Amino acid sequence: MQTINLSVARRTALAAQGFADPEPAGEPTRRHLRRALDRIQLLQLDSVNVATRAHYAPLFSRLGPYPGSLIDDAAWAHSARRPRLLVEYWAHEASLVPIEDWPLLRSGAKKPGWWRGYGRIAERSSQLVDDVLAAVKELGPVGAGTLERELGGPGRRAPGTWWERSEVKRVCEWLFGIGELTTGARQGFQRLYDLTERVLPAEVRLREVEPDEGARQLVGKAATALGVATEPDLRDYYRLTPEHSQRAVAELADAGVLEPVRVRDWRHVAYRHAEARTPRRVRARALLCPFDPLIWERDRTERLFGFRYRIEIYVPEPQRVHGYYVFPFLLGEQLVARVDLKADRADGVLRVQGAFAEPDTDHAHVAAELAAELHTMADWLGLDGVRVAQRGDLAGALRASAATRAS
Repeated sequence: MQTINLSVARRTALAAQGFADPEPAGEPTRRHLRRALDRIQLLQLDSVNVATRAHYAPLFSRLGPYPGSLIDDAAWAHSARRPRLLVEYWAHEASLVPIEDWPLLRSGAKKPGWWRGYGRIAERSSQLVDDVLAAVKELGPVGAGTLERELGGPGRRAPGTWWERSEVKRVCEWLFGIGELTTGARQGFQRLYDLTERVLPAEVRLREVEPDEGARQLVGKAATALGVATEPDLRDYYRLTPEHSQRAVAELADAGVLEPVRVRDWRHVAYRHAEARTPRRVRARALLCPFDPLIWERDRTERLFGFRYRIEIYVPEPQRVHGYYVFPFLLGEQLVARVDLKADRADGVLRVQGAFAEPDTDHAHVAAELAAELHTMADWLGLDGVRVAQRGDLAGALRASAATRAS
């Protein structure tokens, strides 16, 4: 078994994620979107909109400024000339995935989804299930709130905090999970349900995949996206069951698709995709949102980069170390800093509420590169500039660089 050093593993991983590819010369197009998806395979969805929605950020990190309609049209619009490319389903978490991957995710290779618990409502309220499907057929694409108003009755509505979902919403989520409903469109970030048969082509919707085959294909896609990874890393990418993932990894290794390797200082055997490439150098510069696939498996992030990263959204503010919505900053082959960002749309500025350098970094150099990337992000978001607060050991240098850049 070959042993590789950490630098080789890191460059392999960065190349697999698209950070060794050149940015488009002009405005990114659907062709560039396809290339990025061939690398990372999926875009995670999340409701937080402090800086930008999670599914928009990874493409900006890899392609630079691009029109938001590029993803919107690919995910929630369809025409004969520009067919739908993406569909929503449970992958790593709620995600946009290529439509051809939808049957793989429903093959039974994944861990049971949390929505399966709502099946109890469907069992005892079969008429409600029929009513929801009929209403979606008539009104869709349609939001859960509209369906609740159309179908609401005694005991069916539970207003309040978001986890107190009405039975109508729960049935919608269950139908989404079993594939009877999908997202036909979005209004803001509100999911508008539609019948799957009206969104996905028959050859995708009716394709049945055995769990073992689904696991093999999904592990192969995860290995393509990660470049070099342990079996638990590969398993986590699509949240597969341990037994399906372990069997798939062994079979793909036997077939030569995956090559077992040892990475120095890693406890577990890793697997390198047979087509993974390792550039001699990676010259990346990118802000990574908390849900970027390069860093969402926090243990792997620490193994690859020596960078301990935890999202602090749910931590009370006085106990946060770095901030609410923190973007790690990738420069070259290293994660060198982190910034707590907020798009202040009322004032028209991108606010850096905290800026922190990693140990043994050149603050002046990092600040200059980070300021340039922040101004690029501000322009992309339609904001007029960057404002840096005083929090963090990099804040002073970054404030000076940002001001110089603005002038």
